[in-house]
Amino acid sequence: MKVFTRVLPAIALPALLVAIWWVFSAGSTNPYFPPLSSILEVFPATWGPDRLVEDVLPSLIRLVLGYGLVVFVGVLGGTALGRLPSLYATLNPVLEFFRALPAPVLIPALILIAGIGDGMKILVIALGCLWPILLNTVAGVRAVDEVVLDTARCYGYRRGSVLMRVILPSASPQIIAGMRQSLSIGIILVVISEMFASSNGLGFTVVQFQRGFAIPQMWTGIIVLGLFGVILSLLFKLFERQALAWYLGLRQSERGR
Repeated sequence: MKVFTRVLPAIALPALLVAIWWVFSAGSTNPYFPPLSSILEVFPATWGPDRLVEDVLPSLIRLVLGYGLVVFVGVLGGTALGRLPSLYATLNPVLEFFRALPAPVLIPALILIAGIGDGMKILVIALGCLWPILLNTVAGVRAVDEVVLDTARCYGYRRGSVLMRVILPSASPQIIAGMRQSLSIGIILVVISEMFASSNGLGFTVVQFQRGFAIPQMWTGIIVLGLFGVILSLLFKLFERQALAWYLGLRQSERGR
């Protein structure tokens, strides 16, 4: 019964939106806004196993590589900046400058530097995803209670142990919040980067459909992009529950008091 009460609200709104789309698009003669029935009719033929391998898989690989790189760099750099205030004060103007640059604006320059291959796309994803992870890590590390750190040192913890057992676990709620924000940004940047000088990927495919006036197929690509984001979000929630089990349990116990 509990599972049903949790699942029902999650599927109710999507089902309602699909029903509204179906009703309002039925009988549409607008070539750019075909009926949902026409879109669903071409969906299976458009997104067969071959296209999933040729377009969805490359997008997923680029996202994983760019996102994985930036998680490592962002947590490492954010920890250093959070623990060294003088370093943060020195680098802050430079960080603010690059933070203000939208990643898509850098695509022409990155094409000149890294070419038109996957390296450019991975760099675009990494540059856009960096800031939420980096800044959340800095904030989380700086918020660690000094009393807790002093207590750990009194118990004989060395610097490495203090970092791995005290600082990073304490900062992990904010770090993972930054990772969640970056994942959404990464999905957007995957699509944008694939619209420039690409030969495969979800972004490339949607643009090709649009340029070829295959409008129902273009809409199927948009639906696939949405499902792509939903699946990745659900997977991240599972990771979040495992990584922050102690934190979520602590908050639940505090609410029960």
